[in-house]
Amino acid sequence: MNSSIIRYILGCVLKIEACLMLLPCLTAAVYDEVEGFYFLIVAFVTALIGYLMTIRKPSNTVFYLKEGCVTTALSWIFLSIFGAIPFVLTGEIPSFTDALFETISGFTTTGASILSDVEALSHTSLMWRSFTHWIGGMGVLVFLLAIIPMTGGSHMNLMRAESPGPSVGKLVPKVKSTARILYAIYFGMTLVEIILLLLGNMPVFDAITTSFGTAGTGGFGIKNDSIMSYSPYIQWVITIFMILFGVNFNAYYLMLFGYLKKAFSIEEVKAYFLVILASIGIIFIETIEMVGNGFKALTDASFQVASIITTTGFSTVDFDQWPMTCKTILVLLMFIGACAGSTGGGIKVSRFIILVKTIGRELQYYIHPKCTRKIKMDGKMIEHEIVRSTNVYFITFMIVFCASVFAISFEGRDLVTNFTAVAATINNIGPGLELVGPTQNFGLFSPFSKYVLMFDMLAGRLELFPLLILFHPTVWKDLYVQKCVEKKRKKELGL
Repeated sequence: MNSSIIRYILGCVLKIEACLMLLPCLTAAVYDEVEGFYFLIVAFVTALIGYLMTIRKPSNTVFYLKEGCVTTALSWIFLSIFGAIPFVLTGEIPSFTDALFETISGFTTTGASILSDVEALSHTSLMWRSFTHWIGGMGVLVFLLAIIPMTGGSHMNLMRAESPGPSVGKLVPKVKSTARILYAIYFGMTLVEIILLLLGNMPVFDAITTSFGTAGTGGFGIKNDSIMSYSPYIQWVITIFMILFGVNFNAYYLMLFGYLKKAFSIEEVKAYFLVILASIGIIFIETIEMVGNGFKALTDASFQVASIITTTGFSTVDFDQWPMTCKTILVLLMFIGACAGSTGGGIKVSRFIILVKTIGRELQYYIHPKCTRKIKMDGKMIEHEIVRSTNVYFITFMIVFCASVFAISFEGRDLVTNFTAVAATINNIGPGLELVGPTQNFGLFSPFSKYVLMFDMLAGRLELFPLLILFHPTVWKDLYVQKCVEKKRKKELGL
């Protein structure tokens, strides 16, 4: 285990976070709010710690998938801890547990909140709260790879550990160039959404924070009613961009360089849009009579389907009051999630395609035992390793999900609340049903249950294994052995 490179990358991450905290400081200056002073203090301390961790560059910069997973998990934990401190210092979220819950929910783009009155927060805290979505949407380590010069290591292991989906590849030969392309697309789409929202007479502050939440598919709103009070035009702009940010970014790369036919033929993307259209159609038919207005019924159905399948979590209506069929569809969409390689959460459309095709192949084996049928996607053979990892991921997901539901069940709340609370956090959705519905919040849970749900948010965003590997004894044993070896070596050299 190369602990020196892990320490160095963690230091770089803290320095980046310190720089990013300057945005809420700027917001405080614009709105003349004292909360910016606390953000400035935390930014300074965070930068100092990051500097001390990077003052000595590692001699060995090579790291493998194990180091990549450990670094990724620890980076997100460090980000969340330091990102939560300003909320505590300002007194706007005095409990550290609640502040950490809110911050983890922000960075993991979950959008589950413990706040009952969001509008009571200062503009400074609201900006940081929404900005954490934008930071976490693409991933801070992808950003690190895009701007920090690093050589001699397998950088792909960092990207694979942080990027959502069953497999991650390079768009271009160099990982740094891939990271820059991804962030260029991400930034460009965010900017376009801000402009379109401003054209709908949305206030500048609202447009920026809402776009951050949409781009990261996070869902932190700055109004107590989320997006409900905005015009239909604004709701449709957000709906469209939620769907767009849930698309595999590889498709945008292909479109950017003129490969339109190849971009529109991606099997996962086609399945993604098919699920969206089918869900909107069923919910529209089920709710049109209840709403009494065809356009509003279509707007609400489209918005909520887009919000849930992309795991954004914004709401324009209390869908907990919808018919059972509609609520069932939304719960199913929570698990399906968006495309791999997008900013969305969930199990991912591509994994479900692989699972369905695997079932089809097994049925074929039962009928024709000597059959050698291979699983294909986009006309290419899917390697056995990807099929195996997909199956393992799904099994692990269900084990973690069931264990989490069981862990929070001791508080005695109803099954629907517990089930959807875990579903909403592990899939990075935000709202669930019943006591954690779109008009409720997660403040009702005990500190123990909140930490269980925080674990679920991190596990869901990091695709389970980078976080779970921290609990493997071998990881810490390797670190201990390495420290002992280094100490012995220094002693022999008389250092």
